[in-house]
Amino acid sequence: MPLFIHVLHYIISHLLWAKVLIPCLEMHKEAEDDYARLSSLLQEFTSIPNIDKAWLFSSPGLHLQGMFAVSQSDLLTNTRRTSIMSCNILKERDSSVKFLWAPFPIEMSGVSMIVPSPSGSKLLVIRNPENEAACCFQIWSSSRMEKEFHIPQSLHGTVYNDGWFEGVSWNMNETCVAYIAEGPSPAKLTFNGLGGYKIDGCADKDSGYWKCQGDWEEDWGETYAGKRQPALFVIDINSGEVQEVKGIDKSLSIGQVVWAPFTEGSEQYLVFVGWSSKPRKLGIKYCSNRPCALYAVRLRALHHESKSNEPVLQSTEEFHVMNLTQTISSAFFPRFSPDGKFLVFLSARSAVDSGVHNATNSLHRIDWLTNGKPFQSSKIYDIIPVVMCAEDGCFPGLYCTTIHSHPWLSDNCTMIISSIWHSSEVLLSVNVLSGEIVHISPADPNFSWNLLTLDGNNIVAISSSPVDFAQIRYGKAIKKETNNTTWSWSNISSPIFRCTDKVRSLLSSLQSSILRISVKDAHDGQTKGATKPFEAIFVSSKTNSKIEFDPLIVILHGGPQDVSLSYFSKYLAFLSTVGYSLLIVNYRGSLGFGEEALQSLPGNVGSQDVNDVLSAIDHVINLGLASPSKITVMGISHGGFLTTQLIGQAPDKFVAAAAINPVCNLALMIGTTDIPDWCYVEACGTTARHCFTEPPSADDLTLLYNKSPISHVSKVKAPTLFLLGARDVRVPIYDGLQYARALKEKGVDVKIIMFQNDVHALKRPQSDMESFLNIGVWFNKYCKYGANESQDFLKT
Repeated sequence: MPLFIHVLHYIISHLLWAKVLIPCLEMHKEAEDDYARLSSLLQEFTSIPNIDKAWLFSSPGLHLQGMFAVSQSDLLTNTRRTSIMSCNILKERDSSVKFLWAPFPIEMSGVSMIVPSPSGSKLLVIRNPENEAACCFQIWSSSRMEKEFHIPQSLHGTVYNDGWFEGVSWNMNETCVAYIAEGPSPAKLTFNGLGGYKIDGCADKDSGYWKCQGDWEEDWGETYAGKRQPALFVIDINSGEVQEVKGIDKSLSIGQVVWAPFTEGSEQYLVFVGWSSKPRKLGIKYCSNRPCALYAVRLRALHHESKSNEPVLQSTEEFHVMNLTQTISSAFFPRFSPDGKFLVFLSARSAVDSGVHNATNSLHRIDWLTNGKPFQSSKIYDIIPVVMCAEDGCFPGLYCTTIHSHPWLSDNCTMIISSIWHSSEVLLSVNVLSGEIVHISPADPNFSWNLLTLDGNNIVAISSSPVDFAQIRYGKAIKKETNNTTWSWSNISSPIFRCTDKVRSLLSSLQSSILRISVKDAHDGQTKGATKPFEAIFVSSKTNSKIEFDPLIVILHGGPQDVSLSYFSKYLAFLSTVGYSLLIVNYRGSLGFGEEALQSLPGNVGSQDVNDVLSAIDHVINLGLASPSKITVMGISHGGFLTTQLIGQAPDKFVAAAAINPVCNLALMIGTTDIPDWCYVEACGTTARHCFTEPPSADDLTLLYNKSPISHVSKVKAPTLFLLGARDVRVPIYDGLQYARALKEKGVDVKIIMFQNDVHALKRPQSDMESFLNIGVWFNKYCKYGANESQDFLKT
């Protein structure tokens, strides 16, 4: 070969390497700078507190005192610190309201729950044990701690404070508290080195014995791993005596207990929710489709001691338990009216009967007799039925995640409820006698509202938008001459949500809107609700121009029977402030759009939801809001399923992806998940909801595989970041790992971050921080630094 050919080859090869290697080195430097820059900004967002609960108390002079439970992430300890912020609430003559805040919050270190008594004169503070320590109950008055009780593990384990089984209720006399806690640990054999044993004896190395494992106990799946059966207990706060309420079927897991109203001389009842574990326990977290009922137990064991004349609990009497809701498949969150005339509860019977994990709720009422005696055959009245398909602008159905513990206005029949309405959460007033529903929060879908507490007939709430911090709002009812009621809302200045000037300035440059997107694949066989437009929340810079677009992140919620709401998320706000537009898609099947739209998705996952997301992307491109060349996608759980479906079915549309605990292979997941019924319902439709009770057939496995993202893995081009929780029992890590390894084998750029001590939602502070930091850096790598060209060259 002539010399000049060698020289020419040498020059060209070095020029090519220079063209790629120098940018790669620069890209590596950019990535390092990204971690430093983005982590600093993300910590500013992470430090923003949340208000979890609020209480109001009467004080002398007709003033009110407020107490707000505030939580804040502590990255160093990987925990959330809880503190109490207090204030005085002054009502001026001009009807204005002022909140005078205490100068500093007070940290509630080690506190699991705080529950004021009905009069507000006492405060119960519960400290759950660590390891095998005793549970601590403290009773506080306005000036000091009155009593403290330590309840050993032999009586019960931790008190449930999970928002689902959770239930702590004072009786009206404020002498007893009913609550839900882990049942006592069963006795276990202990052995010594010579083969001898005894039952539940001392087991430590000094005594020469060790405790055996005992029988395996089935739990309620995700986040409940290792938790013992929830059971009902009553503590007498004068003596500290604790009794487990007997006579309840051991197959029932108990939760959400409340005291029934009673008059002097009448019998006292507790009302609670019971979930049966027959034939087996399935995952219950985020799953309202588990059958449940309201039960009442009569406490004939309450009497008065001769000395103190205070009621105490005896354990010698028998208890009688009755099912109050035998004619309905689901009943939870029981609430008694203040006058004791009726019991109101939510039902997820639509979810139970169809098998989807969440669906449209209904609201019901049982009349409670004045003598305080319930009947097993009490009539159940429908207050709010399931809405199948609402007309435009009309109430779309009830979608509640909870009901406030004291939701009543002074008329004893009107409740204030937070409910999902399309892509927003709103406040509703509901008359439980007439069924009248009124939307009382301002009708701006860009904001979401959540009830904090009530001040008589006034409301303390939180409102926020994707680009606006949470704000405390005070609502007052104004009656007009026509007997119609309107609500006036005022902003309450608060030190709780203060942030840095930098964060406030960045947020001020953003805007958000709700987009309505037409269905493209509608056909004659679909219900009316399934053909109605769905929605997406779009967040962008105010300076985003049609000449220079910010890269787009498509964000997909899990469930799929869940929804992304127009509230402030500090982690999504972080992504939008570092140069990305966000398209947050509520595809058909999301909560808040009526039951027909929701039920259109089971059996059609991987096609209908994929088409909806692609339609939403095309919609913003056609509006001139995004560039088709700079699109990324991310999602968790079913959102991760959609993410990996999209990069396989539309491989040229996305430049990068991030999947958080994604469902990638239903055929693999069905044998390891705590919700095998979900796999069948979503892949095959609601008629298959009972198929999980048998081992999957070869045909089942083939169908599940074909419905899964892994069936499209050979077409994927997008570099993908995987964020996995090692303790996830909802979508075990092998699902994501199998898919990630398949991508690696075909040369796709893959990064896996494993959170060893986290579960499905990845909500520990360090997990949140590290997840969104890596998502930001990962997307920057492929959207902003020209990494694709370098990657393509290096593959060759």
